[in-house]
Amino acid sequence: MTASQEETKIRFWPIMFAIFFGSFLSVLGISTINIALPLLMEDFHSSLNTIQWVLTGFMLSLGVIAPLTGYLGEKIGFKKLYLYAMIGFVAFSLLCGFAWSATSLIVFRIAQGVFSGLVLPATMTIIFQVIPREKQAFAVSIWGLSAMLAPAFGPTISGWLIQNYSWTWLFFINVPIGLVAILFIQWMIPDYRIGGGKSLDKSGLATVVVSSASILLALSEGRQWGWTSWKTLGLFVFGFVMLALFIWRELRAKEPLLNLRVLSNRRFSITLVSSTVFMISLYSGTLLVPLFLQNVQHVTPLDTGIIMLPASLIMALCMPLAGRLYSRIGPRWMTVGGLALVLLGTFEMTRLDVGTSHLYIILWMTVRNIGVSFAMAATSTASMEEIPPAQSGHASSVTNWVRNVGGSFSIALFTSLLISHAASHGKTLAAGGGDAASIPLHAYTMSVNDVFLIATVIGIAALPFGLLVGKRKEARTPGIAGGLGEGKTA
Repeated sequence: MTASQEETKIRFWPIMFAIFFGSFLSVLGISTINIALPLLMEDFHSSLNTIQWVLTGFMLSLGVIAPLTGYLGEKIGFKKLYLYAMIGFVAFSLLCGFAWSATSLIVFRIAQGVFSGLVLPATMTIIFQVIPREKQAFAVSIWGLSAMLAPAFGPTISGWLIQNYSWTWLFFINVPIGLVAILFIQWMIPDYRIGGGKSLDKSGLATVVVSSASILLALSEGRQWGWTSWKTLGLFVFGFVMLALFIWRELRAKEPLLNLRVLSNRRFSITLVSSTVFMISLYSGTLLVPLFLQNVQHVTPLDTGIIMLPASLIMALCMPLAGRLYSRIGPRWMTVGGLALVLLGTFEMTRLDVGTSHLYIILWMTVRNIGVSFAMAATSTASMEEIPPAQSGHASSVTNWVRNVGGSFSIALFTSLLISHAASHGKTLAAGGGDAASIPLHAYTMSVNDVFLIATVIGIAALPFGLLVGKRKEARTPGIAGGLGEGKTA
């Protein structure tokens, strides 16, 4: 069957509908839990340093599993991979709801993250292998919209469920939505495979898991152990050595777990660095704002979700517009303009105090999130445009591996900085003879501002890379949708 014949059979909206549901649910698993952190600390009698692993462990497993996506997708097909990932996600969502301790919840969340981590790279790959090239930018914006609607409605849904039921329903709600997504995937996405199966690179898998876990553990526990202690420094050194071994192994293996050769594409590498640095800065808002509102201003979980809703909703609504503007403006100025808005909004969030109005938070989080929608749409599309169809699975896996590992590291780092700075500011204020009752609130607020400032500095580092993104080279492998004609179809 020829590529042109295959393209005529591509049903754009049914495929995007199936992709939308799964991507939405996958990201919802991140966005709903942020508001619940203070409640989980209370219910399980645990510190923030422990409970943050409910989020950090999930994010780490998202990143660690990403390198397997290319291997599994080529072996069983990306439709089946997406389908099995959703089944596993639903099963472990159910187990998370039945968790009896902080430890059991963290373990189930890590397992849930493993399956969730397969969803986004699988769906991105399906877009670039199945959807015709001229519709890919619009398809990516819809894919991005699904990922943006989850944090838009996630905090509000989370707050409502916590206030009216319990935190367990943050996980139980995934079950009916997940079952609908499973049916859509089975019925609406074509069964296909590009390329053949290959042997699993077990050495590569072992080194990437060990390196990621070691660095994350050092970032998470470094505050308690001491940043210059032998355990912290040892884990950092060991983690980076394992990471170097992983890269060395993948560049020399005949059948690598993760084809890092896609990084030889300059456009792909530049946009990856830009989007990763940008994502690290971005996680500061989703982590810090709920903690500030509930711990400092004593806002209820439901009201916290309502406060976060306008900015997230506007971000989601801007995604389709960003997809439409991409072909007119190009990736460079969309990326730089988006990053500039993110930096402005993040910097303004460094000026919080105990009595900061909710309107102020809504305004600058909205500015920040408008920038997110434009920068994400631009970098996600630009990074994949010059990647041949046969390598799109590996390119998607590399993207999600780097972004998610970076996200988990940022959450661990920001949490450690938040706790250490709050303690430091508390001692300083106490020494100055301030009101003992208000010292914890002021110290916590000052530490939130410190972390937002650090996030701003990190975000600035992404700007030069955004300026380097140029126009796409026209000469490349035949169209992505045409790639179906090169592989096996069902």
